[in-house]
Amino acid sequence: MNDKNDMSKENSIFIGEGVVFTGSIKAPNQAIISGQFDGELDARDVLIGTSGVVTGKTTAEYVDVKGELNDTVTSRELLIVRSTGRVRGAVTYGEIEIERGGQVKGDMTQR
Repeated sequence: MNDKNDMSKENSIFIGEGVVFTGSIKAPNQAIISGQFDGELDARDVLIGTSGVVTGKTTAEYVDVKGELNDTVTSRELLIVRSTGRVRGAVTYGEIEIERGGQVKGDMTQR
């Protein structure tokens, strides 16, 4: 079923809570992770839910973290770490926003 009115879901991937995925994903639009992802993730927008854990190489224009993001992160535009978010590893970003309570540990480089 392809709903033409909901373009936001086209070319996107959703990994739900309880799902474990290992491998490589390239999504032209959004990658929404509420489960566990291990590997290489490349999308326009990466949204990590409170139960989401992403480990590996993550590359996106926009990254919004409510859960965990580990290893190598490149956010070409904006990286937002929400109050429940934890980012660990080598982080490269255009701009960064960290809410009170959000955690970032590792090497940080502004583009």
